[in-house]
Amino acid sequence: MANLLITGGAGFIGGNFVHYWAEKHTGDTMVVLDCLTYAGNESTIAGVEQAELVKDDIRNTERIEKLLREREIDTVVHFAAESHVDRSISGPDAFIDTNILGTNSLLKAARTVWLDEGSGKAHRFHHISTDEVYGSLGPDDPAFSETTPYRPNSPYSASKASSDHLVRAYHHTFGLEVTTSNCSNNYGPYQYPEKLIPLFLLNALHGRSLPIYGDGMNVRDWLHVEDHCRGIEACLAKGQPGETYNIGGGAELANMTVIDTICAEVDLAFEEIDDLAERYPDAPAANGHATSSLKTFVTDRAGHDRRYAIDERKARAELGYSPRHEFEEGLRQTLRWYLENESWWRALL
Repeated sequence: MANLLITGGAGFIGGNFVHYWAEKHTGDTMVVLDCLTYAGNESTIAGVEQAELVKDDIRNTERIEKLLREREIDTVVHFAAESHVDRSISGPDAFIDTNILGTNSLLKAARTVWLDEGSGKAHRFHHISTDEVYGSLGPDDPAFSETTPYRPNSPYSASKASSDHLVRAYHHTFGLEVTTSNCSNNYGPYQYPEKLIPLFLLNALHGRSLPIYGDGMNVRDWLHVEDHCRGIEACLAKGQPGETYNIGGGAELANMTVIDTICAEVDLAFEEIDDLAERYPDAPAANGHATSSLKTFVTDRAGHDRRYAIDERKARAELGYSPRHEFEEGLRQTLRWYLENESWWRALL
């Protein structure tokens, strides 16, 4: 039986992890620490009896220390982060505060309680990061591996790179038992509708334009959030302290391919679900038109990385990880989840 502190556990990936862990590890307890910003939603983890929500900021080091002591926490899974690249361009300060200072606050608290107070408690601090810390790949470059040099190109990725280095330093300097995973683009249920897949779905339902940066040929690897949760579980169970593992989805796709797949799946949903046209009368598909008619090209994002790709051979070999979701099937499940859970995303908007 483990006692987990899950930071950012009311957000997209963290919330899915809470659901996953509750199903797979029924005897464990979870304290979810989340300050419930725009991207954190209490309803995401509503009904998970194993999870206790504590509303606070990860920069509140004293509160973290108290939780670690009083709840006898032995595992920290650190999701909490500002993560939207566009927001980091318009307002980088929040990314420095949360991603760097917040991570340092958690590490300080863990060091104090787990190491300095001499409890000798077996512990693990797992840090969730991103493939964006590695920078941008050319069309023929090999995929990112755990030894790829860091070359972050946005304030978001720079702040995550800094937090990665802090986690590594706390292991090598102080002996904190840490692991880090760098993941590719996640998709799935409970994702705040500022990211590509839920944004384009909701825009399509309401007849709004689908804004495509540049030529739409930027390439990303797509990872279903449930596969990501399985990868984190494997890191906690089999990961070696001080090591980093890349967690990918095995679906390297151009943005335009993803967008065209979304459009096709929305059209299909309107054909198969009788009441969609009545519920969303402004959707082109409700009036016999193709969703793709909403595609609009806009000025490219500043510093937009061209290609990401994940080499996950280390995770396969050392953790036994491999993704189970094929992209088209996972995307269909995701879109249908949003259609079936309108009350969840309506409350956000």
